[in-house]
Amino acid sequence: MLKIKKLPASLYVLYSAVIALGILADHVSKVLAVKYLLPVSDFPIIRDVFHLTYVENRGAAFGMMADRRWVFIVFSAVAILALTAYLYIGGFSDSKLSGFSVAMIISGGIGNMIERLGRGYVVDFINFEVIDIAVFNLADSFICVGAGLLVLALVIEIVKEEKDKKKNAGN
Repeated sequence: MLKIKKLPASLYVLYSAVIALGILADHVSKVLAVKYLLPVSDFPIIRDVFHLTYVENRGAAFGMMADRRWVFIVFSAVAILALTAYLYIGGFSDSKLSGFSVAMIISGGIGNMIERLGRGYVVDFINFEVIDIAVFNLADSFICVGAGLLVLALVIEIVKEEKDKKKNAGN
């Protein structure tokens, strides 16, 4: 059963700041990409390694399911609301890293949702050509880094619980 835990005010402020700053950084970077990259399409920072490349992504990750905007909006809205509710009712209160990770995921989800609602597509511009992955944006980075940190936090918690079990079993 889910128990609501009151978090210290500082955590509410921290999580809200992570979400707000993530959304702001993503939005500003996309505005700059439209202004400066759209006219030139591609700007090499390190030729054949790292480029800023303007792409309009009308699908999900790697452009899958292009032009299914409302599917992503509905799915994203449900996920964002569920994660936000769980975060703010103290679902991650035992792990600040988990809470921080989820705040990053929320900021990325909101950043991309703003684009889908406003433009009808997501502006991508970060292009690591040397490893030939999809062109992406800051919101995508926040989601991926947040998910990776969340996995790390869960592994740390599992290891801690196992150590506690062994310690308590010995007593």
